[in-house]
Amino acid sequence: MNILFICSRNKWRSATAEAIYKSRQDISVRSAGTEPSARIRINTKLIQWADLIFAMEKEHKQRIIEQFSNDVRQKKILVLNIPDEYQFMDPELIDLIQTIVDPIIESYN
Repeated sequence: MNILFICSRNKWRSATAEAIYKSRQDISVRSAGTEPSARIRINTKLIQWADLIFAMEKEHKQRIIEQFSNDVRQKKILVLNIPDEYQFMDPELIDLIQTIVDPIIESYN
C-alpha cells in the first residue's frame, strides 16, 4: 500500500510521518506540502501514486480537493487533526501520529 502524508510545508508533520513509516516493509510512504514554499509540493503524480492520503488538517484536505479534484475522486483522504505545533521528530508528534495512523494502516492490511 502506498501512503501519502500531507501538511503545509512538508518540513515537520508530514516529514515526521514519512520518517516514522519509511522503514516498514508492508507499506511505501511519501510526504508533501500544499504551500508553494513546501519542501516537496503535492502534485498529480504523487496523488495518483497514493492508495491512501493522510492530511494533517482539514484545510489540507480542502486544498487537495480544490486543486486536484479529478485526481482525488477515487482516493481516500483522511484528516488527522494534528495542528502545526510541533518540530520535526518531536516525540509528542511521533506518538500522536502513531496512535492515530497505526490502527488505520493495520485495518487495511
